[in-house]
Amino acid sequence: MKASPYIRGEADWYAPTAATMMCVWSHRPQLLHLAIFFSAYVLGCGFAEALRIVPGITVSIWPPGGVFIATLILTSPYSWPWWMLAGCLAEMFGQLVWFHSPLPAGFLIYVGNALCAAVGATLVNRICGRPVWLETLREVLAFVVLGAGVAPLVSATVGSATLAWFGVSSQTFTAVWPLFWVGDATGILLVTPLALVVIQQWRAKAQLSAAQWIEAGVLGLIFLGVAALSLSNYYLPFAYIIMPPLLWAAVRFEFKGVAVALTLLALMTMALTISGDSQFVGDPESQRQKQVMLQLFLVISAFSALIVAAISRQHQQAVLTLRQSERSLRELLETLPTHIWCTTPDGKPIYFSQQFRDFVGFNVEDKDADGASRPSNVLNAIIHPDDRDTVNALFAHSLATGEPYARKHRLRRFDGQYRWVETRASAMRNSNGALVQWNGVCLDIDDQMHAADALRRASEKLAQATQAASLAELSASIAHEVNQPLAAIVANSNACQRWLDSDPPNLERAQVTVRRIIRDVNAAADVVSRIRALFRQSVETKTSAALPSVIAEARSLMADEAAQRRVRIDADVENDLPRVTFDRIQIQQVLINLLRNGIDAMELIAGERILWMRVRRVGDVVQTEISDCGRGIEFPDKIFEPFFTTKQSGMGMGLAICRSIVESHGGRLRAENNKPHGATFIFTLPVDEKAAS
Repeated sequence: MKASPYIRGEADWYAPTAATMMCVWSHRPQLLHLAIFFSAYVLGCGFAEALRIVPGITVSIWPPGGVFIATLILTSPYSWPWWMLAGCLAEMFGQLVWFHSPLPAGFLIYVGNALCAAVGATLVNRICGRPVWLETLREVLAFVVLGAGVAPLVSATVGSATLAWFGVSSQTFTAVWPLFWVGDATGILLVTPLALVVIQQWRAKAQLSAAQWIEAGVLGLIFLGVAALSLSNYYLPFAYIIMPPLLWAAVRFEFKGVAVALTLLALMTMALTISGDSQFVGDPESQRQKQVMLQLFLVISAFSALIVAAISRQHQQAVLTLRQSERSLRELLETLPTHIWCTTPDGKPIYFSQQFRDFVGFNVEDKDADGASRPSNVLNAIIHPDDRDTVNALFAHSLATGEPYARKHRLRRFDGQYRWVETRASAMRNSNGALVQWNGVCLDIDDQMHAADALRRASEKLAQATQAASLAELSASIAHEVNQPLAAIVANSNACQRWLDSDPPNLERAQVTVRRIIRDVNAAADVVSRIRALFRQSVETKTSAALPSVIAEARSLMADEAAQRRVRIDADVENDLPRVTFDRIQIQQVLINLLRNGIDAMELIAGERILWMRVRRVGDVVQTEISDCGRGIEFPDKIFEPFFTTKQSGMGMGLAICRSIVESHGGRLRAENNKPHGATFIFTLPVDEKAAS
């Protein structure tokens, strides 16, 4: 059966109403809080009655409005009905006790006051959010404009219309409305800050120091004295003399000081007004003007104090935030494993981190001396004598030009030990480009420097050891090359002796044999010279020459070993190759190493073993290719890494040294697998452009 729209609408109407009622009931305030609110409201009515100094005007200042709006600002909207009910009872009681107005008129005036408080609290909370502490300039301006400016328009309109309607004291709407509006605004400005401070800020349990208590006491005495003199009608009939101590309270004690000072000012004004000694009390003809002056005085005082307190509060918060940021930054800098320093544009120290002070063992500020600048003393005290002149010159150049400073040098530690550091500094400039500060860091790199030096020495020793090992591997081939001319020398010497011992001596044959001996001796001497050059740790000598001659020497040196291992070396050397600049011994070492690797790669090959050498020009380089028909390269990305080897007895340094030699000549060495099997090693050497031209 389909439900009718009427039934569905009735259910929708009752459901939110019931939920709202439950929320209102669950947010009911405590009875004690309602009693305090009731009492404050009634006392506010009594204060307003005491300041009713204009004949025919009900009130001049309405403090209950401040109590009401402060309460609604701090409480949930679901609890507002309870506060409005308590306010209504307080208003009726006040009207009955203080003002003797008709109950209907008093109720309508209360409706205006309740609407004022609700509108003001809603607008302030909407703009500022919850909770409203009146600690920022934005919150103060929102409270002053909306809570004390816009909201009283409602209560002034309703109240003035009520008084005119009921004819209370024969008052007209246009005559009462301005005083009504200013009176409500004044009451809100005076009472709301005090109520917010009492209800909210005193929960922070902020403790004043002894000095602050003394200052507050002195300020209170001065404030009361100046208020008594300035508000009375006998001594200093100029009320605004009270502004300096009021603003002093706003600056030094912020909103708490403002709330207390405004309360004292209101009480002093009420006491002098009741006694008739106030400058705001006069004859009936001028009393209306004096009331307006009283309202404006209290409004201007409250507004000025609140604004100054907000500005002071924001300034204090900004200073506190800045100090916390500086402290956090300083603590962060102290935890960094580096030494940080700052100087003025002329080099005068501003800040040296504690780690830097601990490192050098003294405070930089203690190093001043007569006739010398502080930076000079610092540098001369901690920099190694051998580095001092260079560092001073570079630092002075940076100070004069504003260029960044960077230098590695030795720095004396607190124990007298010199350690290597890297110092870097850069200039900090303002928006106009003017240099305002130097910021620098000093990194301890002593361990890295020693490690780098140790690595360099180890590399040199390893290179020497590897070269010796490579030469040891070459010794078999070189020994064969030396043995051949030596054997020929012995054979020719024996033949020469036989020709000389014959009868008659065959001098012609002996001379031919002697020339052969000389030839073989020179050949052996060349081999020995090459061996000595390989072992000799002298400066590399590079010459411009044709590469085919070195290719032929390498093939000759490896020919016997290749024959013993059944390997044929075929060479294809392009004609008219350009000259290249190279170290003959080193390039020969590369060729022999690559040839031996190719021979080793074909050790387990059952078929024909051929090692191809191809030399040709490719662009502006001479390219040499050495190919084998072995199993190929299993790890092509790692074979050039030091100590990586696939040989059981290898050191893993041969190819690494070969690549280093080729790259030192400006060339490249790479490897690639052949299809279907085998590998090719390719290295290039740049063409000697001068020789080619």
